[in-house]
Amino acid sequence: MAEKKSAETKTGAKKTVTVRQIRSAARRPAVQAATLRGLGLGKIRRTRTLEDTPSVRGMIRSIQHLVEVVEEKK
Repeated sequence: MAEKKSAETKTGAKKTVTVRQIRSAARRPAVQAATLRGLGLGKIRRTRTLEDTPSVRGMIRSIQHLVEVVEEKK
């Protein structure tokens, strides 16, 4: 079977992505507010450093109008 891909580089360090909330979840659909909570955000200008996985990337993409990617580390 195929091997699962991970966010680890050849050195063993995991890739991370830092996101910052730039807009409020007020007057947004409930799923968008829930996605913000799932990323560990909830107030404007809060930042979180998360593991760079496809699921986290998908969450960021679904609320890209509410957050910004500050930096990506390898």
